[in-house]
Amino acid sequence: MCMPALQSLSLFPLDNASRVFFVLAVVLLAGCDGQPWNSPYPPQQAGQNILYGSFSERPKHLDPAQSYSSNEAVFTGQVYEPPLQYHFLKRPYQLVPLTATALPQPYYLDREGRRLPDDAAIGDIAESIYEIEIDKGIRFQPHPAFAKNRENRFLYHDLDEADLDGVSSLADFPQTGTRELTAADYVYQIKRLAHPRLNSPIFGLMSEYIVGLGEYAQTLEEAYEQERQQQSAPVLLKLEEFPLKGVEILDRYRYRVRIQGKYPQFQYWLAMPFFAPVPWEADAFYTQPGMPERNITLDWYPIGTGPYMLTVNNPNRQMVLERNPEFHGERYPDAGAPGDKEAGLLKDADRELPLIDKVIYSLEKEAIPYWNKFLQGYYDTSGVSSDSFDQAIQIGSGGDISLTEDMQEKGIELSTAVSTSVYYMGFNMLDPVVGGESESARLLRQAISIVMDYEEFISIFANGRGIPAQSPLPPGIFGHLEGREGMNPYVYEWTQHGPRRKPVEVARELLARAGYPDGRDIETGKPLVLYLDTTGSGPDDSARLNWMRKQFAKLDIQLQIRSTDYNRFQDKMRKGTAQIFQWGWNADYPDPENFLFLLYGKNSKVEHNGENAANYASKEFDALFEQMKNMDNGPERQQKIDSMIEVLRYDAPWVFGFHPKQFMLYHDWYYNAKTNLMANNTLKYRRIDPQLREQKRAAWNQPVVWPLALLVLVLVLAITPAVVGYLRHEKQTAQGMGR
Repeated sequence: MCMPALQSLSLFPLDNASRVFFVLAVVLLAGCDGQPWNSPYPPQQAGQNILYGSFSERPKHLDPAQSYSSNEAVFTGQVYEPPLQYHFLKRPYQLVPLTATALPQPYYLDREGRRLPDDAAIGDIAESIYEIEIDKGIRFQPHPAFAKNRENRFLYHDLDEADLDGVSSLADFPQTGTRELTAADYVYQIKRLAHPRLNSPIFGLMSEYIVGLGEYAQTLEEAYEQERQQQSAPVLLKLEEFPLKGVEILDRYRYRVRIQGKYPQFQYWLAMPFFAPVPWEADAFYTQPGMPERNITLDWYPIGTGPYMLTVNNPNRQMVLERNPEFHGERYPDAGAPGDKEAGLLKDADRELPLIDKVIYSLEKEAIPYWNKFLQGYYDTSGVSSDSFDQAIQIGSGGDISLTEDMQEKGIELSTAVSTSVYYMGFNMLDPVVGGESESARLLRQAISIVMDYEEFISIFANGRGIPAQSPLPPGIFGHLEGREGMNPYVYEWTQHGPRRKPVEVARELLARAGYPDGRDIETGKPLVLYLDTTGSGPDDSARLNWMRKQFAKLDIQLQIRSTDYNRFQDKMRKGTAQIFQWGWNADYPDPENFLFLLYGKNSKVEHNGENAANYASKEFDALFEQMKNMDNGPERQQKIDSMIEVLRYDAPWVFGFHPKQFMLYHDWYYNAKTNLMANNTLKYRRIDPQLREQKRAAWNQPVVWPLALLVLVLVLAITPAVVGYLRHEKQTAQGMGR
């Protein structure tokens, strides 16, 4: 119906003014498909069951043996399925089966291999035995690694460079296949944790628990080097040919894991992608010549049994998750925590999951464009940045938090939760200036801890959405203490109003005792210059970094900022070349061991490739950690934790930053928005109403056309004399020819 008006323009030659008129006409008619003019999405997506989100930086690892960052879990949590998961709704957090038929209940053996009673003393337990049975009939997502020909031979397991001509992505392989999940796939992945070229971040920790895993890594290293010397092609280790003492396949659907001593936290690990299944076909497919050069790797294209599969990985534009057609049909829970039913969180009870067909994540490097698109309805959920806080949130006189009238009028809703997380500033304990066990370095770290005014930081940059940390343990984790007994006495002093940060004068005295009076080396007279390695480079980061310089300037310390991207930052941390850094930790599981292991010596980043990024090592702390980690919660465990935290406060390998409060906004077409701080696979429970979203997008994005209409009118009036003159000239020419 719209085209004839455009076609009529071709009757006249188009001079420059006419071309402008033509372009404006096209713009005015662009809304003929009924979609808002400013929509960033193609018209064919209108009304579809698609969730829209964003990412700001490409995930570095999607291989479950390597992935350990929250921005990666957004994807790995939807693709991979470990045997256990957290119940979506119930609180406190509760483990439930995912692919397992039931929660595995360990039994214990003594040093002679005799079975012990369930209440045996920790000192008597030599091994904990976990036997895990998985459901039958679960299948992997369609993938070229499983594709076979009529002779039942793999189509893409014997490729060379010539076969990959014209191949640039996984989608360029025309054939796919699938197969049933087996216990062997879980065993294969556990073996991969020890692979010499994967550098799994949990290998150091798991080698202390899984029987024989440390020795297994040495076996694989020797085999790898032997293969590498004999061939130039990428080395494929057939892990099924290398038995692992502590992991055994019992039958097609059952496997056994042997854990040294008692380690009750192991069940939590069974809910993480590290222990999700990886088929041997994945390594056989991806470990072929030419694949890594094309970014066709497990780090780029994961293979799982989960509700979604990653179909597009374009870090410069979009990442797309689509419903896995082979998904085994999990159901939405029919029970939850008190209040969930009243909040509408059980309306989808027993519905087949996932409830959303497709999820499109678009690259958004800046917060403001994302926020504007959220308000226009083009993103379904949003956090609340400092820039948008006042526009979204109002705080009452009693400190109560609610949405502003503008947000309420749009039907936007708010979900809040205190995160089981900690943000901290770390000192590299291998550094000759800020690190080590010397009194000078310790006093320097304590002085910096005092002047880093995180109360002010939370107020300025987080709009009050945080709690200053007194230790690594956030509220809600066993071992965290409130009030005076939970205060860090090296940084705070107790008052009738609660803890108050010590004055700068105290920090300057500590600095002088450290050998740097007024920020100068007492021996050389040179100013003290320290270096902060960071990933911050945007406008928002600039303000925060300037604030940090001011904190150090209170001690006359010059702070130099060394900015880089996150991947290079991770490399510097692994090599131990950073001096001071900022990082955070989200709880993997709700246990104090999961925070205190971040400072355990045998988990250091440089020496063991672990998560102890500060490379802190204390014999006293490590001894207490080893006693505490396997204990059941109770007074004795609390006493151990108190002693450990006292050591940390004195040594100050971290400036304990803050525990954030999480705010999430979502539109009224987005359902089942309950926050689960432990689970990373909650996307399957979310639901949207695409029709309501389309209605509101149309209402919120009505074009303002009168300026364009006025401009068109002006142009029409301007070119009318030219058109009239042209027609008169043509008529006169025709009459002259007629004579």
